[in-house]
Amino acid sequence: MTMHVRVRFAPSPTGTLHIGSARTALFNWLYARHTQGTLVLRIEDTDQKRSDPKFLDDILESLRWLGIQPDEGPIHQSRRLELYRAKAEGLLKSGRAQRQEGAVVMPIEPRVISFTDVIHGRIDTDATLLKDIVLIKSDGTPTYNFACVVDDADMRITHIIRGDDHIANTPKQIILYEALGAAPPLFAHIPLIVDEARARLSKRKGATSVLEFRDEGFLSEGIVNFLTLLGWSPKDNREIIPVEETIRLFDVKDVKKTAAQFNAEKLTWVNAQQIKRLTPERLLALLLPRLQAKGWVTAQTNQAWLLQLARVFQGRLHTLAEIETLADFCFTDDFSYQAQAVEKHLRKNGTVKELALLKERLASAPAFDAQTVETATRGLVAELGKPAGELIHPARVAITGREVSPGLFEVMALLGRDKTLLRLERAIRSLT
Repeated sequence: MTMHVRVRFAPSPTGTLHIGSARTALFNWLYARHTQGTLVLRIEDTDQKRSDPKFLDDILESLRWLGIQPDEGPIHQSRRLELYRAKAEGLLKSGRAQRQEGAVVMPIEPRVISFTDVIHGRIDTDATLLKDIVLIKSDGTPTYNFACVVDDADMRITHIIRGDDHIANTPKQIILYEALGAAPPLFAHIPLIVDEARARLSKRKGATSVLEFRDEGFLSEGIVNFLTLLGWSPKDNREIIPVEETIRLFDVKDVKKTAAQFNAEKLTWVNAQQIKRLTPERLLALLLPRLQAKGWVTAQTNQAWLLQLARVFQGRLHTLAEIETLADFCFTDDFSYQAQAVEKHLRKNGTVKELALLKERLASAPAFDAQTVETATRGLVAELGKPAGELIHPARVAITGREVSPGLFEVMALLGRDKTLLRLERAIRSLT
C-alpha cells in the first residue's frame, strides 16, 4: 500500500514571510502536489509576546500571492495548549519525564541517535552531547521541540521538509517521537540560502520579504520559478519552467546538499522571462494599478490603446515597476531629454533638416500603424543615402527624450500621428 504523503509548513507569526521561508513552503507544496499528498499549514504561535496578527496576515497573503494553497489549516498551536499539557502529563505518569522547578523535563539517556535524511543521508548523534529536553516551560507553555513533535504525530505528518538549520533539533525530536509511541516521519533538510558572499541570507544584509518583492514589481511566477531553482533543477537544466511542469518533475530527494546562492541579478532575469510569457491582457491587468497610482490612467482611458502599450513594453520590462520610468513619455509631453542623448544624436549637422523631412513624410503617410510608419521612414533613409541609424536615433530622442526605448516604429504608432508630429516639431524648434 502506497503511503499518503502529508507535509507541513509551520511558520511563526513573529515577522514577515522571508524569502527563505517562502522556499521551504514552496518545496513542501511542490512535493505535496507531485505526490497527490496533503499540505498542512500550522501556525506556531505559542510565544504570544512575539506573535503579532499583522505578521500572520502577511504570511497568509504571501502564500496566497505565491499560489501556495494548503489543504488543511491554518491550525494554531496557541489553541492546542491542552493537548501539549496532556501529552506531557502522560510522560510524567509513565516516568519518562519529571517536574523540575515548575517545568516538565525529560532526561536523555546515553545512546547514539541515528536517522537517514532524504537529502543528507545517514546522520548519527551522540546523545551525551544533548541537554535534557524541556517539554513544558514553567509558564505552562510548550517548548518548540515538544509542540512540534506532538503536532506532527497528531497530524500524521509523513515527511518533514525544512531548512538544514533544524538538523540539530532532529535527534531530540526523534527521542520525543519514541517517548510518545509515534513513528518518526522522514526528514529532508534543505540547504539554507546564502548571499553572494556565501553568508547566510538575512534581512540585515538586504533580503526582503515576499510582499516587498511583490511591491517592487516582481511576478509571483518569477519568484516561484527563481526559488524553485535554489537547490533544485530539472534534469535538462532549463531555467524557465512553468509551475505545472515543476510539480510533475519535483522530488525532494533531488534537492542538492549544498547551500543555494541568492543572486538578485538572476532573479531579475528570471522575472523578465516570465513577464515575456504573459498574455498582453494579463500584463496590462498587472500594470494598471501602477499606471493608475501615477495618475496616468483613468476609467476613461482607451483600453485598446493600453493593451497596445503593454505589448510595446512587454519585452523591455524586468519588473512591473519599470513601466513607471520606461513609459512616462507615453503619458505626458512634459518630459526632459537625456542630455547625453541630445549631444550624441540631435546636435549633429543636418539633423534639423532631416527631422523636418521625416515630419513631412509622416504627416502624409496613408496610415499610422507601425508597418506604414517604418516604410515611410526607411523610404526617406534610402533617399538620403545614409545609414538608417542616423535618422532613427535622432527621431527616437526627439519623440521619447531618451536614447533607448522600445522599437521606434511601434512607439510612434502607439503615440499616434498628432503626438509624434508635435514632438518632432518641438525638437526641431529647440535646435534652431
